[in-house]
Amino acid sequence: MPFQCDVCNAVYTSKGYLKTHLMAHAGEKPYKCSVCSAAFTTLTSLKIHLRTHTGERPYKCTKCNAAFSQSGALNIHTRTHTSERPYECTNCSATFSELGYLKRHMRTHTGERPYKCNICSAAFSYPQAAKAHMKTHTGERPYKCTVCSAAFSRSGNLKTHMRTHTGEKPYKCTICIAAFSEPGSLKKHTRTHTGERPYKCTDCSAAFFESGNLNRHMRTHTGERPYKCTICAALFTCSGSLKTHIRLHTGERPYKCTICCAAFSRSGHLETHIRTHTGEKPYKCTLCSAAFSQQGNLKTHLAIHTCIS
Repeated sequence: MPFQCDVCNAVYTSKGYLKTHLMAHAGEKPYKCSVCSAAFTTLTSLKIHLRTHTGERPYKCTKCNAAFSQSGALNIHTRTHTSERPYECTNCSATFSELGYLKRHMRTHTGERPYKCNICSAAFSYPQAAKAHMKTHTGERPYKCTVCSAAFSRSGNLKTHMRTHTGEKPYKCTICIAAFSEPGSLKKHTRTHTGERPYKCTDCSAAFFESGNLNRHMRTHTGERPYKCTICAALFTCSGSLKTHIRLHTGERPYKCTICCAAFSRSGHLETHIRTHTGEKPYKCTLCSAAFSQQGNLKTHLAIHTCIS
């Protein structure tokens, strides 16, 4: 005989399970931690919590040396070895190893951003992003690189940054030889093979590989330019454009040629310059045999054909 909750209609197989469930409605937490002030509705929850104090990790991975305090965390970790992604998006082809990741992803389709900044109008689809954003107001960067002076507001950003020193690129493409230092970059790269553009504009037919590109594109419709130069009155639609602009004021040229002493404020300018050394001319005319190192030169050349015709 099933036991049903009178408050939310949840059904349980035993009276004991129902009794424990009712504590959640009543706010009753009889199991108290002897180390801190935490309290729980079940003894099992208290036991799991105590492992945060003792450091106990009884659930061990059989494939690597990882260990966890909860069996669920081990199950999720095991999927990094099996590549299992049981949670599927009903709107696109995306799949995920955790239900939480799927829920977060669904917000890219619904546009829901429930986590709001209490200082500015920014809103986010998941709490970690909101927490990291708050550090842009406080200036807090607690995660510091031990090799250089870089510091970060997120531990994950530091971990990714460290790979610029080690050269580690653990995320490998299964279609080509490309490898990446972070999983997000591999995911974006894979779309260049599949042609998938899951992020679609609601105002026009444009679609994008990345959510950030869609956000930038939307500003062409709204006219929003949220990135302001603190030195002059210039405004920009994306942070990268502001960063490049700032170099006009500071004179910084971080992109240096390894062949000569030339240096540039933009990576694209360095890439074009390198072709003066290599002789590469990737921009080819479809009407004659001419080829050019810069796209602008090709456009100028095509005008000659237009005038002749």
